[in-house]
Amino acid sequence: MSEAPRPAAAPDPAAAPDPADAPDPALPPTADIWLSREDAKPEVLVVGVPSSKASHSGADLTPMAVRDRLGRFSTFHGEAGIDFGGDTMVRDVGNWPVSELDPDAMATDVERLARSRPDANLTLYLGGDSAITEPLVAAMSDDLSRVGVVAFGAGCCGAGCCVGCCGPADGASIRRLIEERGLPGENVALLGAGAFADFSASRERCEAAAVAATTVADIEAAGMTAAVRRALEDLGDCDSLYVDVDLGVLDRVFAPGCPAARPGGLTVRRLAEGVRACAADPRTRAMGFVGVDAELDADGITLDAMAHLMLTAVVGLAER
Repeated sequence: MSEAPRPAAAPDPAAAPDPADAPDPALPPTADIWLSREDAKPEVLVVGVPSSKASHSGADLTPMAVRDRLGRFSTFHGEAGIDFGGDTMVRDVGNWPVSELDPDAMATDVERLARSRPDANLTLYLGGDSAITEPLVAAMSDDLSRVGVVAFGAGCCGAGCCVGCCGPADGASIRRLIEERGLPGENVALLGAGAFADFSASRERCEAAAVAATTVADIEAAGMTAAVRRALEDLGDCDSLYVDVDLGVLDRVFAPGCPAARPGGLTVRRLAEGVRACAADPRTRAMGFVGVDAELDADGITLDAMAHLMLTAVVGLAER
């Protein structure tokens, strides 16, 4: 039911092998080799959700493109002193076959597939556009009153609480969860709201729904880890958490492949701190990385940022 990762191109038999291309057996595996493990009882499950019809973008290419960048990364977080490459069990189930579906059919299939996915301590969803957020959160429980959502986004539009400025499916995931699925607004924490990335009506909608918004200025003043901890404390009544990471929350210089990214957003380092802190919370069951259009990315800058954030989530899991 899932699409296996695309096989690498066959080597040219006429070309002599380059010894420099062979992996050094003395070195530990890179992140792509770690991800290629097919552990029977994974702690980390990786799923590609190549949705792009709602955003009319090339986001359906991103899950495979970000996997292709993982060879640039090790499994050792030098600052935390954690190497997850040896002990953390992982399984990559490939891409779900949703790239050609219209937004409504995509949402139905994604929710169904998410409900039947293999169990893991942490599931990492590689999007895809933000239209995947609604069905992935909805799949967490039949009763969303005890489910919390931490949404990293540049504004209430980034959190899916828009009032019509975005596509009806791509830009309104959390609004639909609140208005149609019964997710309490107080169960949503928005982190990363910035300047000129939102509309006053969207912010008012967030406030009316009791969605807490933390701005980039708030984060810079308090620090990302403190801001996340405060948000997690406010979600204390929630039994399970979904973390939505829209890379459009990044400053444009770090995310040229994100159409929503603007000047003045977060740095990759700041966002990684937030992802790590969220993943360290044992209630966090799933994280979705969305908003990257692989066709627009320059030199793999945004894809590398997404890979870095995904691997940082695994470090957070190891810190539980």
